[in-house]
Amino acid sequence: MSIGAIDTSRIEAMMAQLQAAAARTSPANVNPLSDGGLQTKQASAVDFQSVLKTSLDQVNQVQLQSQHLAQRFEMGDSTVSLSDAMISLQKSSIALQQTVQVRNKLVSAYQEIMAMGV
Repeated sequence: MSIGAIDTSRIEAMMAQLQAAAARTSPANVNPLSDGGLQTKQASAVDFQSVLKTSLDQVNQVQLQSQHLAQRFEMGDSTVSLSDAMISLQKSSIALQQTVQVRNKLVSAYQEIMAMGV
């Protein structure tokens, strides 16, 4: 992966995930039954814990890569420019901020659920 260029493979993978999610929720996936009810097609089960862990691992990997790139620049590696190191550090900072915001939303949703009356 080149730091200076945009990594289109990750963008394409994210687009494929979004399209798959949209396909699972589209009306085309709803089949009328003979009794007039609706039944949704069985979607593959997604384990929330594994998705969350994978996301956190990716954020961690981005941070480790940016730290490694910054260390290489600090040590005088001529193949690493200052702009590459700074861009990489900003990407890792944004990824961390995004993770914190997702955590905040999850905590907020949990608190709302716990406050619901039964």
